Amino acid sequence: MLSVLTKRKPDTAEPTTASTGLWQLAMRRLKRDRIAMFSLLIVLFYLVLLILSSTGLIAKDWNKEVAVSYAPPTFIGAAAIPATQSETQKVEAAVPENPVDPLKDVIRELNAEIAAEQGVGGAIDYYGVVDPLAEDMKAIDQALDGHLLDQQAELKQSLILGADKWGQSVLLKTIKGAETSIIVGLVAAFLAVVIGTVLGAISGYFGGWIDDVLNWFYNIFTSIPYLLLVLAIAAVLQQKGVLSIVLILGLTGWTGVYRLIRAEYMKHTSREYVLAAKAIGVSHSRRIFVHIFPNVSHIALVQMSILVVAFIKSEVILSFLGFGVPVGVVSWGSMLNEAQSELILGKWWQLAAASVAMAVLVTAFSMFTDALRDALDPKLK
Repeated sequence: MLSVLTKRKPDTAEPTTASTGLWQLAMRRLKRDRIAMFSLLIVLFYLVLLILSSTGLIAKDWNKEVAVSYAPPTFIGAAAIPATQSETQKVEAAVPENPVDPLKDVIRELNAEIAAEQGVGGAIDYYGVVDPLAEDMKAIDQALDGHLLDQQAELKQSLILGADKWGQSVLLKTIKGAETSIIVGLVAAFLAVVIGTVLGAISGYFGGWIDDVLNWFYNIFTSIPYLLLVLAIAAVLQQKGVLSIVLILGLTGWTGVYRLIRAEYMKHTSREYVLAAKAIGVSHSRRIFVHIFPNVSHIALVQMSILVVAFIKSEVILSFLGFGVPVGVVSWGSMLNEAQSELILGKWWQLAAASVAMAVLVTAFSMFTDALRDALDPKLK
């Protein structure tokens, strides 16, 4: 009886009251923002194109001649190669008979009689000389005309964005150019964020003479106009290529990240959790990159997304000015450079394709960056 009275019901599990983390709150805010989600889908679409293009699944033969020169955009087929006369016909048309020669009819009749009596298979020219190779030349002209027609049938295909001067598909060039521009933007932004974060963390954490030296180094870079600094480094490297552009942009674009990260580390260095880690003997490197950096990582992420947009535009400017990708590599900047001469001739489709593709990506990335920055701001709830 006592055991029955003392028997208690099992305690029900109480709900946990764990606090929501910064990244979970940020994801909730992003999901509620429809513009941010739509912009993210566009960015992901471009990244999928980048993966497919880099693996060779699409735009593999972007430099292959698939149409006639300056074929306009069409859904039916590329502009047909105009029917041309054979070289022999052109020469014959260029040298007509003399209309004032009083003996031309008599000579033509005599030549015809001589050819009929002798049974010559060749042709007799105006002065009665028999040309035995005339029939062979005629057969060669017919074969060349047939080959030209076959080539025209092969090149005739649908080109949504038309073709350039070399008969290359503008659509495939735009996709391949997106691969180059996006890779340059992502890799250069990552390099700039790494440099700025490391230097800013060291400067803000240690202070003293280390902070003075790094601030002096930072002031040198910021005192020179950005475009002049980029062009100067490009002239020093004297090598065109994706790696050169990445180094140029990465080595010049870290200053903004450095300034923000340094200010954050100066605030976090004197906080309780850092002082507690110092009291138990945690090393400086662990305090910098394990304890403090997770609390400022959202700033580095936002800065990287901002720099991706800026570096994509910078790559286009460098390639447009001739300091970008080399010959044989296509990017949006090189397409815009080619479009200069085409626009004079009224061929606008390559300029429009590269401009629209770049504008869509830059706008979507910028809008997503703004939404990400607001979502990661702890002051906004």
